[in-house]
Amino acid sequence: MSIKLCVFDFDSTLMDGETIDFLAKPLGIQEEVSKITEAAMQGKLDFFESLTKRVRLLKGLDYKDVQAICQNLPYMPGASKCIKTLKDRGIRVVVFSGGFKPATSHAREVLGFDADFSNTLHVKDGKLTGEVGGEMMFDTSKGTMLQTIQRLLHVKPEETMAVGDGANDRSMFAHADLKIAFCAKPILKEAATYCVDEKNLEEIIKFI
Repeated sequence: MSIKLCVFDFDSTLMDGETIDFLAKPLGIQEEVSKITEAAMQGKLDFFESLTKRVRLLKGLDYKDVQAICQNLPYMPGASKCIKTLKDRGIRVVVFSGGFKPATSHAREVLGFDADFSNTLHVKDGKLTGEVGGEMMFDTSKGTMLQTIQRLLHVKPEETMAVGDGANDRSMFAHADLKIAFCAKPILKEAATYCVDEKNLEEIIKFI
């Protein structure tokens, strides 16, 4: 059966790095935040707890700086061509991210995928408050949202591919027959149909 829907993770999959690590840099807390991120992606920390803990550390960051950083993130080699190839084949391309709307929405405009689901950083008086909410807050969020989109588009798991790198991508892998672990953590590779260890998203095309 042919693929009709492709769901990508964003951080360290479509984008080369973790958005929250880039946001932490101006505050001088990149190393602290990065350690929590890595533990969460390895599956050693609950995703919700790790997300809220990291975002609290961003309290006080100017939102204009958030926007500037999110509009200058480095995309993974081959990202644009990969998405164009999928779209040319009539495949819907959606992004799920435990990261943040300013990054995924800008990437949607640049890379041309169909929709993005991510989280929103709370802003008051032009600065981050340290609070976060949204569509991708939990370990189970990607799987739940994938099932919703499959129902809306009348797409079956055997017509779905999912591409990710970390522990919180396991829930979407559970509802996609084609599961690609891209430069991934060991915990996700165990759940994958295929693994790609080269930083080039064009490599995933050959599995469709």
